[in-house]
Amino acid sequence: MFSTIGEFVTLMNAGGWVMWVLFALNLALWYGLGYRYLMLRRGTEGSIRRLVVKHQTRGKEQALRGLLDYAVADAVTASDEAEQLGLARRDYVEGALFPYMTSVGKYATLVGTIVMLAPLIGLLGTVIGMIETFDALQTGSVFSQASSISGGISKALYTTELGLVVSVPGLILGKILDKQEERYELDFEQIADVICTKDEYEI
Repeated sequence: MFSTIGEFVTLMNAGGWVMWVLFALNLALWYGLGYRYLMLRRGTEGSIRRLVVKHQTRGKEQALRGLLDYAVADAVTASDEAEQLGLARRDYVEGALFPYMTSVGKYATLVGTIVMLAPLIGLLGTVIGMIETFDALQTGSVFSQASSISGGISKALYTTELGLVVSVPGLILGKILDKQEERYELDFEQIADVICTKDEYEI
């Protein structure tokens, strides 16, 4: 175990401080992706209309599972409260759904920023490494400065590679989760429409 950690530290140090910055960004990226994946797990199948009717007929007697179940339950409760007070139901329902709309978009900006930033930071490390390489060529003979040249090239290659390793999976998974977020936003709009309509609900 200690040998593996030592090899990891050696590899990171070979790329300079840029590697550690990319490593920290990678941890933040996967934290954001993991949170979004867990939050965006649907957990409830079936149409929104069926789900709303189920909550309106059964009330609080059923077990809730999944984000949509909780959202519909809160929206139905808000609608009932607005009706009792003689107020506009849509405002109450949309207010009840707002925290859910916020939660499904949490860390989306963080993920998108890291995906765009990681390759640029990797490119910065590449530039730093190439500058060190050219400095070694300029200040001494090739043979006496061989270690400096190889170190500069390694730094250039390692940072570029790690920048892409951080960015590419984050880009792919981030787009998938963004599509799921858009689906939830449409579901929330449909929940408000179904609850606030004056038509009779039929399954």
